Amino acid sequence: MTTNGGAMFTKTLYDNRRIFTVWALATGLLALMYAAFYPQVSADAMASVPESMSGFGLDDTSTAAGYLQGPVFGLLVPLLATFYGAATGARTISADEESGYLDLLLAHPIGRARLLLQRFAALAAGALLIGGAVLAAMLAVRDGADLGSVGAGGFAAQTLNLTLLALLFGALATGLGAATGLTRATVFGVTAGLGVAVFALNGFAPQIGAGGLRYLTPFHYYIGGEPLKNGVQVADAAVLAAASAVLIAAGTWRFVRRDLGR
Repeated sequence: MTTNGGAMFTKTLYDNRRIFTVWALATGLLALMYAAFYPQVSADAMASVPESMSGFGLDDTSTAAGYLQGPVFGLLVPLLATFYGAATGARTISADEESGYLDLLLAHPIGRARLLLQRFAALAAGALLIGGAVLAAMLAVRDGADLGSVGAGGFAAQTLNLTLLALLFGALATGLGAATGLTRATVFGVTAGLGVAVFALNGFAPQIGAGGLRYLTPFHYYIGGEPLKNGVQVADAAVLAAASAVLIAAGTWRFVRRDLGR
């Protein structure tokens, strides 16, 4: 097995090609299905949504963008992106360390940092595939579902943030596993649990008079700037990207120095 250069990146992509494809297809199809419901959604139906759920974007169907910011990009799709990052990041280092395969990998001429970063790059490629699948689904259903008021640039901006959100939770899971040596299941559980917790915080904070807490969650930077309506929010995208970089850098720093023999 050769692991020089970018071979670990391409091998990881090849080994995970089916997993990445399934995640992308499932996320894209779910987004398409719920976006297609827009013409059938009535004001009466949305009036029955509890007021406590308004923080999740479920209180506005007056425009296509308002609807999409609710059940599609405000609820279902970001949670799938979170779970993708948690599941894939937990496999990056933790799965091989738990099975003992990591020692075999590191016996080849590849450093710890390169191994981690190339595998994380493959995770990032999977996140891009998910974002691309969702964008393609939105453009495909746009005219038929009366979503024409949302421009292609708005969809591209929102799916960019979706990709960055998946990347952030992937960085968290990868960094956590690399830094601690926890099992794959534990890394996934901690990352996914934290993701759901901050998702709930972002949605419910305004209802408890603590709207400022939203700025502490990645979901605010993912959708708070309403990219479907306003296009790319450079500052928000930069926050998500910078947080991912910090997490993966911290995990790499610790992984390089950690005793893997314990």
